[in-house]
Amino acid sequence: MLRVTTRIPVRGDRPYDVLVGRDLAKHLPELIGGAARTAVLFAAPLRERAETVARELPSPLLIEVPDAEAGKTVEVAARCWDSLGAAAFTRTDVVVGVGGGAVTDLAGYVAASWLRGVRWVPVATSLLGMVDAAVGGKTGVNIGAGKNLVGAFHPPAGVLCDLDTLDTLPADDLVAGMAEIVKCGFIADPVILDLVEASPAAAIDPAGPALRELVERAVQVKADVVGRDLRESGLREILNYGHTLGHAIERREAYAWKHGHAVSVGLIFAAALARLAGRIDDALFERHRAVLTSLGLPTGYPADAWPELLPAMRVDKKTRGDLLRFVVLDGLAQPGILEGPEPETLARAYAEVAR
Repeated sequence: MLRVTTRIPVRGDRPYDVLVGRDLAKHLPELIGGAARTAVLFAAPLRERAETVARELPSPLLIEVPDAEAGKTVEVAARCWDSLGAAAFTRTDVVVGVGGGAVTDLAGYVAASWLRGVRWVPVATSLLGMVDAAVGGKTGVNIGAGKNLVGAFHPPAGVLCDLDTLDTLPADDLVAGMAEIVKCGFIADPVILDLVEASPAAAIDPAGPALRELVERAVQVKADVVGRDLRESGLREILNYGHTLGHAIERREAYAWKHGHAVSVGLIFAAALARLAGRIDDALFERHRAVLTSLGLPTGYPADAWPELLPAMRVDKKTRGDLLRFVVLDGLAQPGILEGPEPETLARAYAEVAR
């Protein structure tokens, strides 16, 4: 098993490194130099991992938060701020988030808003967290109107993607995380798709080299994009491929659906839109369904949900006024934007999901 640590730089105004490897907690001190105190946010199932991380940190304050999306709320963030206040956290101290995407999103937002911004480090423990939430500096919480509508751009001091945690990650969570990796294959790095197609089983084997390569490639895609567009003013929108419908599904399901499962369905919808608009051919559309299905990801959603999903999509961050905008493909690894598709076109695209 490869023990070397890979460093993937995220460039831009506030550069940092994403570390991919095993036994990475030992790298924390180099990321938080000068801190007198550290707050470690974690969900109950990861207490042991959080305690291991805390042993590498100065004066650690462990803050347990609800698991998954239940912890990603303004109310939970407020409890964390109260804990930081009670501990007299200053601008030189550091917040560390240990967990999947929900915990690291929360930790980043707590850090971004405490004293108008303190350092933070995500220690991603899920595949989804490693390739999506922890990289890029987007932090936030959910509110009733939708997912991630309250937040801030606040790049971390560094990111740890410790592959040891994938050895015990539930298989369903591992597969769900693959949706974000597949997304990166379609928008930027087709080698990702080749690796999955060569052996879907190897792609989701935590002990094998294929999954590590997939993680590193997906992180590189995101690092390249956010290094050029931190605040989603243009290029970074491509990372939302499949997310417009995906977020609407998550909201309809009260966040009980895994993010990766919702994005998987959203990828089929976005590909169907592109095909209807004449921007991709049948073969590329069907490749979406084949790759996602081979990994055991969902590609369908109930037909009767459409009347609820359409208005939910209008709250999407890419929407401008009443104009719906979707990330689509103009070919493999050629992402673009489709603006204002007709209602009938949207319904026909959803028929590919509802079939």
